[in-house]
Amino acid sequence: MGDSDGSAPSDTMRGRVRGSRWKFWLLMDANRWIVAGLLLSFVFLSLVGGSLLDLSPMRRVVSSFNGLWWLFSPGINAIVTGVTLVVTINQLVLSQELGPLGDQRERMQGAIDFREDVESWLETETSPPDPASFLAALVDGVQTHADQLEGAIEGNDDEELRNRVRDYADSLTKNAREVGDELSDAQFGTFDVITSALDFNYSWKIYEARRLRREHADSLDEETEEALDEVLDVLEFFGPAREHFKTLYFQWELVNLSRVMLYASVPALVVAMVMMLYVTPSAVTGSTLGFDHLVLLVSAAATATLAPFMLLLSYILRIATVAKRTLAMGPFILRETARSDDIDWES
Repeated sequence: MGDSDGSAPSDTMRGRVRGSRWKFWLLMDANRWIVAGLLLSFVFLSLVGGSLLDLSPMRRVVSSFNGLWWLFSPGINAIVTGVTLVVTINQLVLSQELGPLGDQRERMQGAIDFREDVESWLETETSPPDPASFLAALVDGVQTHADQLEGAIEGNDDEELRNRVRDYADSLTKNAREVGDELSDAQFGTFDVITSALDFNYSWKIYEARRLRREHADSLDEETEEALDEVLDVLEFFGPAREHFKTLYFQWELVNLSRVMLYASVPALVVAMVMMLYVTPSAVTGSTLGFDHLVLLVSAAATATLAPFMLLLSYILRIATVAKRTLAMGPFILRETARSDDIDWES
């Protein structure tokens, strides 16, 4: 069973993820500032809309029950605690970059050894230095070895094997070409590199190659088996490379998160303190479109106080989604799937 029979999952991550397109856009593709802005807009509109219920007039709550203090005093504590927590987590993550000279040299040697292994299989003298170009070179190597596999199978007498290998090679080449095109314009530091890498369904391609080798072991000649092994080798290089760049991206995003949290926390603290110290119901009068100006002011201030939390939420949503989709490396597939349809367990 291969791609030709429709049993294989989609190559792109969007095709493999269940749920609406809007949900996927919110979790993965959207700019994190836009996501935070949408969440804050929802909070503001909910607070203003809540005044229409007329359960208890805000002026009465503020005047009789010291509502501003009860609303903004916990907000100040939450902002300080949240920023401290994020900075602490960021320090723990970045502490992995610190260490004695021996550890740093070992990490350096490991990276060099991996690059040399990749270069030997890609038959190139020097692999590209930036992540997007390096991954693009890997998927280009996948296309090359897929073409060699398709050429090696032409003289085989097993027609079923020839058809399955052609389907597999075509699927592999198509997926690799699409990902290579996506990576050509990607720049590390943006999410484009990671989302392009996630669109290469290498785990399923490894599974299919191993299944082909098992089910047609008697029909595979030496040339075809060697070509299939080379395809597997290149695919197995892609997994560690993607995981390494994913780890670097997570560290990059946590640094960005710490920075935007610090940027947003200072204005949020100022707004909360001003509302507690200087705003009184008598100082805010009038209305606009039927909404009391005090309602609009308090709702806007409460929304601004929540800005650091919403930024934290927007960043963590994407980091957690990527982490969940890439928990397993190699031929293990953890996603929800109709296993009886996608995976043949029979030997």
